[in-house]
Amino acid sequence: MWPFISPINLIRYLCVWRVNGPLVWLPGCFSTELSLVLGTIIADRLPTQEARRWHKALEPWGEYSKDIGRLKTVPDVSWPIETVLFVHPNNKRAYGSDELILWELTLLGKSADHGLFLEILLPAMEEAATTTDPRWHSQNSLWGRFDIYAVYAARGATWETVVQEGKLDLHYRATPSQWAEGLTFDPQTKRVFDRLTWITPFDLSTGRKGKAHAFPGKKKTPPAQEVPNLQRLLESLITRMSLFLPGKHNTPADVWNSLNPEERYSLQAAMEQAARIPIHHHDLHPAPKNWPGRWTGTQVFPSIPTPIIPYLELASILHIGRQTHFGCGTFVIT
Repeated sequence: MWPFISPINLIRYLCVWRVNGPLVWLPGCFSTELSLVLGTIIADRLPTQEARRWHKALEPWGEYSKDIGRLKTVPDVSWPIETVLFVHPNNKRAYGSDELILWELTLLGKSADHGLFLEILLPAMEEAATTTDPRWHSQNSLWGRFDIYAVYAARGATWETVVQEGKLDLHYRATPSQWAEGLTFDPQTKRVFDRLTWITPFDLSTGRKGKAHAFPGKKKTPPAQEVPNLQRLLESLITRMSLFLPGKHNTPADVWNSLNPEERYSLQAAMEQAARIPIHHHDLHPAPKNWPGRWTGTQVFPSIPTPIIPYLELASILHIGRQTHFGCGTFVIT
């Protein structure tokens, strides 16, 4: 599978923040507030010309930029650099002094640059940790009430220290290829996988980027066309892969054309197998109110063919579908 993943440049950071106030409350979907607050801080710190595209990217927040608690729909918006802000849902919202908050920041494609993290993103986090800006620093909010305890960068399945106990390792340099070191993506396994559980909500619909999506409303289960089968998941992965090709406005056809004959044959065979596997049953339900994405839950298949598993593993790392900036579109298979 190496020819398939070799164009993928990304750097994964695990951020560990330590609360230094007596009590803070996180919003139901922390990634949306992370995006708005850090994005605004970055825009305000940059020189005028560089800040212009950040301010433009923040415009879809509109009136909610002053009160995210009134959010009714989450805009299909992202930063002007390719990022994923992934917070694992754990239903914990209240944090006391010295408790740790963990979340992942991934830089992708041309934005997979450790220098960008050091020069733009880390200073914005440092400002957010001590801010007294009344837009964010309200009673029991996290902003202005935490320390950056640690930051780690992924090298395969391990995490290497970038910041430890607030001290930055100036000699460490994360590369955009180290994420894959040691990851085999080996389809040869005797284990049987038949269940897919969405860790974050997903939305695999198509449409114009930037348009806010209404929540499912009173619908308790998704219509049949919004329940993704294995083939749809692989198609969404191919769409996501277009991000990593040279140039702009690449399509799934460009991804296929970029593959060598052997990898194209392997992917086509996996697609054909995926098309033959029905969904045994599912327990999908609407995403929580005020969250991005549309649906979440589990899907069960008779079994997931072995050749498909590496592609699903890759899809879970890259996130698929819409609103991946907020961490949408990742899952585990068991």
